[in-house]
Amino acid sequence: MRVTVVSLLSFILCYLIYLSIHISVASGKCLEDQQSLLLQLKNNLTFKLENSSKLKLWNQSIACCDWSGVACDNDGRVIGLDLSGELISGGFDNSSSLFSLQYLQKLNLAANNFNSVIPSGFNKLDKLTYLNLSYASFLGQIPIEISQLTKLVTLDISSLSYLTGQELKLENPNLQKLVQNLTSIRQLFLDGVSITAQGQEWCNALLSLRDLQELSMSHCNLSGPLDSSLTRLENLSVIILDQNNLSSPVPETFANFKNLTTLTLVFCGLTGNFQQKIFQIGTLSVIDISYNNNLHGFFPDFPLNGSLQTLRVSNTSFSGAFPDSIGNMRHLSKLDLSYCGFNGTLPNSLSSLTEVSYLDLSYNNFTGPMPSFGKAANLTHLDLSHNGLSGAIPSSSHFEGLHNLVTINLQHNSFSGSIPSSLFTLPLVQKIQLSFNQFGQLEGFVNMSSSMLNTLDLSSNNLSGPFPASIFQLSTLSILKLSSNKFNGSMELNKLLELRNLTALDLSYNNLSVNANVTNAHLFSFPNISNLNLASCNLKTLPGPLLNLTSNLIVLDVHNNQLLGPIPVFPKYASYLDYSRNNFSSVIPKDIGEYLSFTIFLSLSNNYLHGSIPDSLCNASYLQVLDLSINKISGTIPPCLMTMTETLGVLNLRMNNLRGPIPDMFPASCALRTLDLQKNNFDGQIPKSLANCSALEVLDLAKNQIIDGFPCLLKNISTLRVLVLRKNKFHGPIGCPNTNGTWHMLQIVDLAFNNFSGELPGGCFTTWEAMTSDENQAESEVNHIRFEVLQFGKLYYQDSVTVTSKGQQMELVKILTVFTSIDFSSNHFQGEIPKQLFDFKALYVLNLSNNALSGQIPSSIGNLKQLESLDLSKNSLEGEIPTEIASLSFLSFLNLAFNHLSGKIPTGTQIQSFPETSFIGNKGLCGPPLPINCSANTSPSMTESVMGFDWQYISTGVGFGVGAGLVFAPLMIWERGRKWSNDIIDKILMAVLPLFGVAYTPIGDDDEERMTQKTRSQI
Repeated sequence: MRVTVVSLLSFILCYLIYLSIHISVASGKCLEDQQSLLLQLKNNLTFKLENSSKLKLWNQSIACCDWSGVACDNDGRVIGLDLSGELISGGFDNSSSLFSLQYLQKLNLAANNFNSVIPSGFNKLDKLTYLNLSYASFLGQIPIEISQLTKLVTLDISSLSYLTGQELKLENPNLQKLVQNLTSIRQLFLDGVSITAQGQEWCNALLSLRDLQELSMSHCNLSGPLDSSLTRLENLSVIILDQNNLSSPVPETFANFKNLTTLTLVFCGLTGNFQQKIFQIGTLSVIDISYNNNLHGFFPDFPLNGSLQTLRVSNTSFSGAFPDSIGNMRHLSKLDLSYCGFNGTLPNSLSSLTEVSYLDLSYNNFTGPMPSFGKAANLTHLDLSHNGLSGAIPSSSHFEGLHNLVTINLQHNSFSGSIPSSLFTLPLVQKIQLSFNQFGQLEGFVNMSSSMLNTLDLSSNNLSGPFPASIFQLSTLSILKLSSNKFNGSMELNKLLELRNLTALDLSYNNLSVNANVTNAHLFSFPNISNLNLASCNLKTLPGPLLNLTSNLIVLDVHNNQLLGPIPVFPKYASYLDYSRNNFSSVIPKDIGEYLSFTIFLSLSNNYLHGSIPDSLCNASYLQVLDLSINKISGTIPPCLMTMTETLGVLNLRMNNLRGPIPDMFPASCALRTLDLQKNNFDGQIPKSLANCSALEVLDLAKNQIIDGFPCLLKNISTLRVLVLRKNKFHGPIGCPNTNGTWHMLQIVDLAFNNFSGELPGGCFTTWEAMTSDENQAESEVNHIRFEVLQFGKLYYQDSVTVTSKGQQMELVKILTVFTSIDFSSNHFQGEIPKQLFDFKALYVLNLSNNALSGQIPSSIGNLKQLESLDLSKNSLEGEIPTEIASLSFLSFLNLAFNHLSGKIPTGTQIQSFPETSFIGNKGLCGPPLPINCSANTSPSMTESVMGFDWQYISTGVGFGVGAGLVFAPLMIWERGRKWSNDIIDKILMAVLPLFGVAYTPIGDDDEERMTQKTRSQI
């Protein structure tokens, strides 16, 4: 027995030696003609030696079968050639010696840079079973000769040439002609090839490929519908059709694929309901149907021991609860449900997903506590942001064991309690984002010398107490955001020197007092900082070294502080600069434009700047927002400032001392969205070239000296939302009668205190569609009129406007797109109130007071269901008050005084809650809240006697008026005296006139902002 075993072992050993010698000889053998063809191929190809890892090693001294990328059979014939990744840039055409290698079975030319059409000589390589021409920068039509390679098992012609505008096409021949003879194909990859075919056409073309297992045709310009006939290809295991415009549901029959392992239909315009049974295919490991916004669906109960490894349905309309059976997916590695409509609580079974490495449930409606992920040792990315999750996070269980966690994002939830210190001790964590929650305390942490944390965002929480000293241990920190909390006390800016890697710092909106008195100023700098936000930090000075030594500063926001003196030096490369709401008191530097070469946003508003606007501002060629409002700037507007509106989106010069006409130099390509010149001394007319600003949304020219007619020159600007012409010298009729479709988006219009006349043009009002629509109210309540400054940085300029509502002026610092207001008061309008006004179902404020309007108040006023403020006083309206006015449940201000209304005031809780002054001056009105009863015995003569005047009193009053004029006339010239006299006269009239049965309502001086009660609102 021992002899037999020894003999057997000896035989095996001898055989292995023989086999190794045979293989060695075979691998070293290379036919001379084959080597010659390969050397000829090398010499004809264009490539760089430094980019080559294969071709550069080919030489005559080594047998070709030993060359890198070359494979031979036992007879020394080349059967395999791999030149992928050599960055070959030319020398490959129909004359290439490659096509003489007739024994080739595998050819790989992927990842090169040929920039030419695919040669037609491939039909000479009829033994090919594997052909890979992917991402080799081929372009033009795919040749028909490839269809003659009937032994092909794998064909990959994927391309990115469409990114350069030079597509690789499959048009003539089309897909059907290319594959009709390739019946042995198992892998077909045509990603990026322009096929341009309808659903039934390209699906039917593939039906001849009975052995097809893997199909990848993403970004091929394919159209839908996705045909159910594909399920006849029973061997399909991989289907990748991303970025095609399929615009159809996924067929139910896709659930019948028995071997399916991968299904990705990303960005395909899918519609309808996704079949739940597809999720339950036992072999399925990857499913990605993300970015199909109109695709609906729900998750089924997942089967036990499911094979899913990747599940992505982000940016779809999937909804419903997250099934507890997700815990059955023990192999799940990537789970992305972001930007969907899921709701309910997160199942505790999520903690069973021990293999998960990427988990994104952001932008849903999940509520309740956060489950523990402590067992997910492979988890690197956790994003639960923008949900309704709540409760405290226990420090002991949720993060223990997450030794691979790199990113955690819990922003925009309602988490409370303490931020656990264990989160900061995770060895690989780099980004912690916890903003917009209700955390009240940050637990201290120590020994952070090995920390890799580079981003910490705790902004918009309820964190209080002194500045957390533990943060200074995070030496690798690059981004630190602590804004909008309740930190208090003093913070020494010196301490931040310990965070030498900071690129972004935001301490805004706390109760901190940042001490910027730097010791050893010559050592103080943030060499890498690009974003610095210190708004509302009680700053009194800015450390010079902080600005002078920071060459990388891009965003600087120090608004709402107590900074004094001249404007500091502008950082050279800054794109966002906000110095508003301080106490700077200097002229604007004449050379300011030289420092703004890259600036997009500049705000110097709410300071005490004086002097003129320097011409050099026009050199800031990238400027999109310029806000110099609420200063003491004088002079005229530099004409070149108007030519800047090719890029300038917001120009705000309100409440200064500017004068002269508005320059008529708006360019043909004007991009202006907001023009606010309120309360200056501009005169002349509205510039005609303003009509070039076709994207204009806000125009505020209130309280100037402009003399012009109604601005019909703007009639073609369909984007206009806010039009304020208040307190100027505009005149004539309003409306643009010969125009259809003017100002569909108009929501605030204020023409008060002008000399407009004529009848209100009801026909023109029918085009103001934003005031008639009451749809999408809930959605509109969170949208404001604003100008996006930095798209990716989410920085906006917030428009504001002053309106008169409920008898008071309000400054809307955020203009909701749903807020609507009409103010035509204090003009000379006459005639009846047009019925079209009462179709404005979305109207909040209507003020037609102090005109000469007549007729009755229409009963259709009941349509104004959103109305909160109505002022029709001081007109000549007659008839009864319509009972429908009592149904306006939101009405909180009403003034119908001083008209010719009569009859009984309608009863209703809203009506009776208004004061008597809302109805006085209407001699025929009776009933509460007026003291006049509506009894049948009340005679008109008695009513007239109550409201009549005695001429004896009148003559006395005239004499008094003449005497008062001699006293007060000189005071009209003296501004402060004029204010004093106005107050005295108002007080006398309010005291005297009620003795004669007449009430007096003072009309405030609309010019004096500080004499008017102002209410800041975010309506």
